[in-house]
Amino acid sequence: MAQSDREDALKMDLPLEGVRVLDLSRVFAGPLCGQVLADYGAEVIKVEHPVRGDDTRDWGMRIGKTETTYYNSMNRNKRSITLDLQTPEALAIIHELLPQVDVLIHNFKTGGAEKMGLGYEQLKALKPDLVYCAVAGYDSSGPEATRPGYDLVIQGEAGLMALNGCAGDPPLKFGVAVVDLMTGMSAAQAVLAALFRRERTGRGRFIELALYDHGIMVTGYYGLDALELGHDPQRYGNAHPSIVPYGMYEAADGPFIITVGNNAQFDKLCRVVLERPDVVEDPRFSTNVERAKNRKELIPVITNALAQFPRDVLLERLTRAGIPCGQVKGLHEALTGERTRRSRLVQDLPHPVAGTTPVFAPPVRMDGRRLPIRHAPPTLGEGTREMLTRLLYMDDAQLQALRDKGVLTLPD
Repeated sequence: MAQSDREDALKMDLPLEGVRVLDLSRVFAGPLCGQVLADYGAEVIKVEHPVRGDDTRDWGMRIGKTETTYYNSMNRNKRSITLDLQTPEALAIIHELLPQVDVLIHNFKTGGAEKMGLGYEQLKALKPDLVYCAVAGYDSSGPEATRPGYDLVIQGEAGLMALNGCAGDPPLKFGVAVVDLMTGMSAAQAVLAALFRRERTGRGRFIELALYDHGIMVTGYYGLDALELGHDPQRYGNAHPSIVPYGMYEAADGPFIITVGNNAQFDKLCRVVLERPDVVEDPRFSTNVERAKNRKELIPVITNALAQFPRDVLLERLTRAGIPCGQVKGLHEALTGERTRRSRLVQDLPHPVAGTTPVFAPPVRMDGRRLPIRHAPPTLGEGTREMLTRLLYMDDAQLQALRDKGVLTLPD
């Protein structure tokens, strides 16, 4: 992005401008919530341990001295300050910051925030209209309230691994931490709803989210199928459990995707694309309900017919017929391809050590413009001096004294 284009993007009127968020969370779900709020313009102050920072600063591929690919995927548009929350001085700083904060996010184990003096009722006394968002592994009112929550564990416990993959294969996790992802997005929605309500009533809100709850929610229509059947539904791998044909198929020279969503599209697939009108005229395949019922007979016919054509020919015919379709690309191929570049979904931002670093752009446009990347994912503690000086009027002597006690670190 040219410098003038970037400067223009940074001037965009963002809906959460003026909202300040204190993000005490780490790893994925909580930080994703904070990142979403930051993308919409909130000033998000990420509080990290002075030495190790967020756990994910040690996960993935190293970038610079303190960031990794994993960390960078969840922390754009934030500022980082370091505070050791096990010290009374750090807790005092949090309490001093609180009157200037609109939202607080954390993902301590249930009861952990209260032990540190950071529970909702404790902070509500300092900031009555605070929107307080707590993410945990399990229901805070249940017997597992204090269990730590990890995405992979939840994927197993919620049945997600049992629905993923192909029939006959062992349980399989999703390629990304889907439970954390869904929980983080849901948390951001809840915070936005609470902020909207606060504008009308002046009252804050106590928000709780559990990873397990979201793991169950992710099962979607598969989950409802299981309840209706009284047992686990069959797994279909890349195919769809109830729409046929719908999934990944092999052309003569490689894989591609077809999603036939209705009977009219199936008619065109058979008559126009495959030149097999006999297939659509077979009463076993006349409707989607019948096709799903008779998929064992239909899929080999479709598979064999598709394998007779080169992929480019099929994609051109499918597109012309109005049937949704697409290539199956490698991850690097997708990220560096023309569609991604044209949409500026990946942008190179300056980095103090690495020179530049790739950063995913927010996936939202407003008034025809993509939400900007205002800040690259921060180096550990890069904003400590600025934030505490600007918000609490601390001088260098105070900051140096706190650094000497190990309460915080200061940027070079």
